[in-house]
Amino acid sequence: MSRRPGRIRAIVAMLLLATGLWYLGGAAWIHAKAVLAQVLIAHAWAGNLDKGKPVERPWSWADTMPVARLEFVRQRKSMIVLAGESGRVLAFGPGHRQDSAVPGAPGNSVISAHRDTHFAVLQTLGIGDPIQVENIEGRTVSYRVDRFEIIDEHDLSVTDQSGVDRLTLVTCWPFDAMAPGGSQRYVVFAGRVRDSDRKRAARSTAMLRGQD
Repeated sequence: MSRRPGRIRAIVAMLLLATGLWYLGGAAWIHAKAVLAQVLIAHAWAGNLDKGKPVERPWSWADTMPVARLEFVRQRKSMIVLAGESGRVLAFGPGHRQDSAVPGAPGNSVISAHRDTHFAVLQTLGIGDPIQVENIEGRTVSYRVDRFEIIDEHDLSVTDQSGVDRLTLVTCWPFDAMAPGGSQRYVVFAGRVRDSDRKRAARSTAMLRGQD
């Protein structure tokens, strides 16, 4: 009888270990899938840039195509943006909300991604940080972060097309939550850099890229 508690503890410990490994394996697979997908997506993006329009899919069964390249200059992170924001799309990269402005075009361009993969970088952004968007025609447009908001998941005011030229980046909140999803969203607003400020923005971007 004295051995029974020890046996039970051993079984519980094994179950906890197995559960932990299962969760770690799942997280590792999510990250690996996101990284490997970006390689195929980058290849399709290069092909679309050559053609000047989104026609090439990253793999034959994909229901999305690369439409822009997003660069966080200070953080030295670059990623390809896909068309649409369904769960299937966001599993592989940031997704462009298709009823918002085309990335790099006038208007409010809304892009979403998961907080634990591609848009984990949003938590490192500060006011004034530069963000670059390369559109499908190979033209680069500069934005600068000007504010942040935490909103309810059902608040669609951030997608409003009111004539303001901006980049709106959306992910789940909080960043350290264990459960996926949640009812809140973290939103980064970046205003388009005006023509009169482009030379200064270009100098700042060059300096940031040149830092060790």
